[in-house]
Amino acid sequence: MTELKQEHCDACRADAPRVTGEELESLRQEVPQWSVEDRDGVLQLERQFEFPDFAQALAFTNKVGELAETEGHHPKLTTEWGSVVVTWWSHKIKGLHRNDFVMAARTDAL
Repeated sequence: MTELKQEHCDACRADAPRVTGEELESLRQEVPQWSVEDRDGVLQLERQFEFPDFAQALAFTNKVGELAETEGHHPKLTTEWGSVVVTWWSHKIKGLHRNDFVMAARTDAL
């Protein structure tokens, strides 16, 4: 199996399948620092990254933004002094797709 961080996103369609329960458990093992959050029935991957100051948090936010633009898959980013919360989910399918785990692994690699 290819490491997730080496994969790229597939174009997501409204009829794309969400990850199954079995896939979810398997993929979570590859991004163990990410939590799965249920927000109004929509599963999302989320992780908080800590930094010593705002400048470094903002620089990381910009790197994640560049990655998102390259892959055509965009997260929710919350940037504060010393902290960035990154949340991935597939808007079109209102849940988690393999793309979200790929992007979580690629975010970790930054």
